[in-house]
Amino acid sequence: MLANRMSLQQQVDADLKAAMKARETERLAVLRMLKAALKNSAIEKGGANAVLDDAEALAVIRKQVKQRNDSIESFEKGGRPELAARERAEAVFLEVYLPKPLSGEELSALVTGAITEAGATTKAQMGAVMKIATARAEGRVDGKTLSQEVSRQLS
Repeated sequence: MLANRMSLQQQVDADLKAAMKARETERLAVLRMLKAALKNSAIEKGGANAVLDDAEALAVIRKQVKQRNDSIESFEKGGRPELAARERAEAVFLEVYLPKPLSGEELSALVTGAITEAGATTKAQMGAVMKIATARAEGRVDGKTLSQEVSRQLS
């Protein structure tokens, strides 16, 4: 069953074709941009024929979403709500490819387990806890939120 599963890049390609056929111009533009970002990352990794695994592709997608969120913040501060709205729409198209984020309870439990595994008792041991927690979170929470939760539980 899992052998037939599409890679993230294959899914983006399939969605790109579907958006072309359906003439979804906004979605198509975002998917083309994402495909280019994935291809550039693959080239940086290992040349023209390199392929990203799903974890690497997710990192690229997260970076794209973060860029959109940073742009939204800048546009809102600059009084450009129409540009912020466009960036927000692009972020929505990209977030479809990200795994479901951790809930507050799941995050708290994950951090508690990481603290126990690391045997941490002070903030000085935060690095060891973060390493374990980051690996367990598998990209389902951003680093800033994870760090805040670790810091809160170690205080």
